[in-house]
Amino acid sequence: MSDEQLAWDFDALTEDGKVTDPVVQKSRNASRGQAAAPSESTEHTDSAAHTDSTNHEESAESTKHTAQDAPAAQPGSDEWISALKPTDSDAERLTLLDVTTLTPARAARLWARVSAWVESDQIAYYVNDAPTSSDAAYDNRMNTLKRLEAAFPELDDPQSPTHRVGGQVSSDFASVRHPSRMLSLDDVFSYDEIRGWYDGVRQDLDWPQGKPLPMTCEVKIDGLALNLIYRNGVLEQGLTRGDGVIGEDITPNVRTIATIPQNLQGSAEDIPELVEIRGEVFMRFDTFRALNEQQEQMGHVPFANPRNAAAGSLRQKDPRVTASRHLSFYAHGIGRLVWGADASPSHEEIKDQSQAYDLYTTWGVPVSPHNRKVSTFDEIIDMVEYYGEHRDDIEHALDGIVIKVDDLALQRRLGATSRAPRWGIAYKYPPEDVNTKLLDIIVQVGRTGRVTPVAVLDPVYVAGSTVSHATLHNAEVVKMKNLLIGDTVIVHKAGDVIPEIVGPVLALRESNPDLREFIMPTTCPSCGATLAPEREGDVDIRCPNIESCPAQLTQRVINLASRKALDIEHLGEQAAIALTNPEEDRPISVAAYCPDTKEIKVAPGEEPKPYVPEAGLELPAMQTPVMSSEADLFALTAEQLRDVRVWREIPIVEVRTVIDPTTGKKREVRRKRGMSGLWRQVRAFYNAPSKGQTESDAEPSKNTLAMLDEIKAARSAELWRVLVALSIRSVGPPTARILASAFGSLDALANATVEELAEVDTIGDQKATVIHEWFEHAKDPQDWRGRILAAWRLAGVGTAAVEASTLPQTLEGKIIVVTGTVDGYSREEVKEAIQNRGGKATGSVSKKTTVVVTGTAPGAAKVTKAEALGIPMIDQSQFAHLLETGEFTATAQ
Repeated sequence: MSDEQLAWDFDALTEDGKVTDPVVQKSRNASRGQAAAPSESTEHTDSAAHTDSTNHEESAESTKHTAQDAPAAQPGSDEWISALKPTDSDAERLTLLDVTTLTPARAARLWARVSAWVESDQIAYYVNDAPTSSDAAYDNRMNTLKRLEAAFPELDDPQSPTHRVGGQVSSDFASVRHPSRMLSLDDVFSYDEIRGWYDGVRQDLDWPQGKPLPMTCEVKIDGLALNLIYRNGVLEQGLTRGDGVIGEDITPNVRTIATIPQNLQGSAEDIPELVEIRGEVFMRFDTFRALNEQQEQMGHVPFANPRNAAAGSLRQKDPRVTASRHLSFYAHGIGRLVWGADASPSHEEIKDQSQAYDLYTTWGVPVSPHNRKVSTFDEIIDMVEYYGEHRDDIEHALDGIVIKVDDLALQRRLGATSRAPRWGIAYKYPPEDVNTKLLDIIVQVGRTGRVTPVAVLDPVYVAGSTVSHATLHNAEVVKMKNLLIGDTVIVHKAGDVIPEIVGPVLALRESNPDLREFIMPTTCPSCGATLAPEREGDVDIRCPNIESCPAQLTQRVINLASRKALDIEHLGEQAAIALTNPEEDRPISVAAYCPDTKEIKVAPGEEPKPYVPEAGLELPAMQTPVMSSEADLFALTAEQLRDVRVWREIPIVEVRTVIDPTTGKKREVRRKRGMSGLWRQVRAFYNAPSKGQTESDAEPSKNTLAMLDEIKAARSAELWRVLVALSIRSVGPPTARILASAFGSLDALANATVEELAEVDTIGDQKATVIHEWFEHAKDPQDWRGRILAAWRLAGVGTAAVEASTLPQTLEGKIIVVTGTVDGYSREEVKEAIQNRGGKATGSVSKKTTVVVTGTAPGAAKVTKAEALGIPMIDQSQFAHLLETGEFTATAQ
C-alpha cells in the first residue's frame, strides 16, 4: 500500500466520493466573560441565588415587571421580529418559533436579523477575543438559521454563517494552512436526536438487526482545539483551528505545555514521516482554582471559567506567561498520516480510530482516560447520563459527549456533507453558563439577621430552570466580582446547584452608559435598625435588633413551636413561614410566575421548554402576614387562615413508559429531576374546594386543625416550656427548668430582682441581668415583649402549677454527658430523661462529670477528654439501667 493510500485512511469522503479532510466538532465558548477568548473552537477537533430570607425588599423597578416585558406580539409577526433583541432570553424565544408558519418575506427578515447577530458573535469571539454572547444564545441563533434555511431553501446561501467552520484568524499570529482541513461535527441536544443519528447510520450501512455497531464515546472537552504537526517524530508546528483551513501558528506557546511531547517516542520504524495530531488544550480544575487564587491575591479580576483561562493563556505573546499557566492536552483525532519508507509493515493498515489512539499512547501523546468503546444505543445513553451527573467530578470541564463510528472503512462508506461527517455526532449538555442583564441589587434580611445582597436578573433559562435572582453573599463579594448594576453578567448554574454570578461581560461595559455601583445600606430595610458586623472584622453585616425585627420573627415562631418549647408538632418551619412571611420565595418578576402548572413533565434526556408568561399576566397582590408577633399565636382561628397562600417552586418530573415484565402492561415511571425556577401560589392551610364547590366551601386541612388543637393545648404548657418559648436570650431548657423550679410561677419570676435571680443555682449575675431586663421591658404594654406576655397571660399561658417530678430521683447530684445518638431518644428527650430523675445534663466533659454515655457516632473530642480525665464511660445499652437505678458498671478509662 502506498503512502498516499495510507493517508487516505484518516480522511473522510464527501457525497461525491472525493477526498475531503478530517473533521472537527463545531464549538464555541461555554461561557464568555472577563478573560480573552481564542480565535478557534472550544471543543474536539477532527474525526474524533435560593436565598434564605424572610423579607423580599424588591426594588420599585422589579415589582412592576409583567409579562409585557417580553415580546407580547404573535410569534413570527412583524412586531415580534422587530421586538427581538440580541439577549439570551430572546434567543430562547427563537426556539419556540415554528418557522414553517412564516411567510417568505418574514422568514427573510428574521434570517437577516439573526444572521447579523451570529456574525457579530463570531467576530467578537474569533477575531476580537472579547466574546459577548453565551454558548446557549449562540447555539439557539445558529439553530434558528438552520431551521429557516431548511424551510426556505432560497435563504441557504453559501456565505451563510451555517456553512462556516470556526472563524477568521487574528493578525496577532502568523497564518498557516492546515495540511488537511478541519471540519465540524453536527451538534444535537436531545436523546431523540441521538437516536435519529444512530438509526440513520445503521440504515445507511444496511447494518443487520441485532448486530453490535462498533463506536466510541468521548467526553467533549471544553477547551481549545489544537492541531499538532509532527515530521519524522519532531513537533514542527502547533496551529489553532482558525476557520478550519487556515490557523494561527502558536508553536512557541505550545512547546511550553508539559503534556505535549517535543518528540514522539518509539523506534524509527514506528514513527511516521508526517502526522497531524488533533486534540484539545484545557486547564484542569485544580490548576484553574490555583490560578484564580493568584489572580485575586494580585488584585486582578479572576477568570470566568477554565476554558476562558486556557484561552487567555494559550494565545499569549510571551510564551513564559503560557508556561506559568500549566495547561494540559488530550488528543482525540487524527488528520493526515504519512508513513515513511522505513515504516514497519505492521503499520500499513489502521482499521479503526481506537487503533490510532493506541498509537498515540505508544508515542507518548496523552489520550483522555474517559473514552469508552460502545456498540448499542443504550450504551451511548449510559455514557451521556453518567457524565451528565459527573460533569464536575473529572479533572476538566466538559460540555457534551462525542459519538463516532469507530471503523474507518465504515466512516468512508458513510461519507460527509459539505461541513460535517455523517459518522459522528456531538451531543451537548444543557449549558451551565448564560448571559443576562443585572437589573438591580437589593438586600434581604435572613432569619438570623444577616443582611445579604441579592442580584435581580432579567430572567433567563439555564441548566433546566429559570433564574431570576442570585445571592451575592456580602458587599465584599460584589466588589470582588467587579459588578455594576446594569452590567451584562455571566450566570452559572449546574443542575440543582444554587445559581451564581461569575462576573460581568466586560466587552459590553464600554457601550453601556447606565451603569452604577451598588451601595450597601446602613439601616435594616425591615426595621430601620443600624446594621453592623456581629464581631469586629466580619464581612457579613447583621441587623442587631434580634427581638423586634419583623424579618426575624419566623425563627422565633419556629423556636416556640419546637419540642423543647411548646411542642406544637404541626407548626413546623413551613407553617411558621406561612403565618409570619407568606411572601417568602415570591418571584421577583412575572417571568418566573407560572400560576397554573403543578409540575413540568419531560421525557428522558429532554429539557423543559423555555417559559414565556401569557401577555398581561401580573404577580398577585402582596399578602399581610396573619402573625405580626408571637402575641397573635393563641388568638389564631381557622377563618384567619382561609386565604393564606405560600409560594412553591414547580418541580421537573421525568416520565418514561416501561413494560411491566410480569403483566406485560405499560406503566409510567416518574423521577423528580429537580426544580424549574418557576413558582406558583398554593393554599397554606386549606384544602382546595371540591369540584362544583365555591371558594367559601373550602375546608381547613387535617394538619391545620391539628395545629390549632395543639396551640390550644399549649396554653397549659409547663412553665419551663413557656420560658423557652419566650426566646429570652440565654434561657434554654436547662436554665428554664431551674428558673421554673425556683420561682414556681410566671408572675413570681417577672417580679424577681437581679439579686434574687443571681442567687439561683447556675444563673449568676450575667444571666440574671439579661432575664431581669427582659421582664422589665415586658412591664411596658407598648413594648413587643409586653404585648406578648399580656396576650399569653390573657390566654392562660404560664399559669399551670409547676409539678415536681414523680419519678425516682436516681440521678440526683450526678452530672451526665451524652455524646452521639441514643436509640429511641431525641437530643431533647435524653436531657429531659436525665433532668426528670434529678440529674444535670451538660454538653461538655469536665472533672465534675459523673459519667459519659456514648451513643451512635460519639464526638471524638469528648471521648478523648473523658479518657484523659479518667471519667467513666458507658455505651447506650446501659442508659436505661442508669436512669432506672443511677448505677453504672463502667470503670475509668
